Amino acid sequence: MTDAPRSNDQRHGGPDDAPAEGEHFTEAVADRPATADESAAAERAADDVDLASVAEHEREMAERGANVRGEGQIEPDAESRPTA
Repeated sequence: MTDAPRSNDQRHGGPDDAPAEGEHFTEAVADRPATADESAAAERAADDVDLASVAEHEREMAERGANVRGEGQIEPDAESRPTA
């Protein structure tokens, strides 16, 4: 086993995974149609989802992520960068 540090880039991609010039994204499509059981489960679940609550939660989490300071911060502020 190696003690090499792990990075989120290993799972979520990094700057090298950005589309090259001239590349463009296409619409996401399923690799197969849903089975009858999957379709029925999706229809049952749709009635149980409060879309307004989900949207509010998403906004709260986006705001929390945008305002994080310290260890989880994406790009440190100038005052929080270590000095040499």
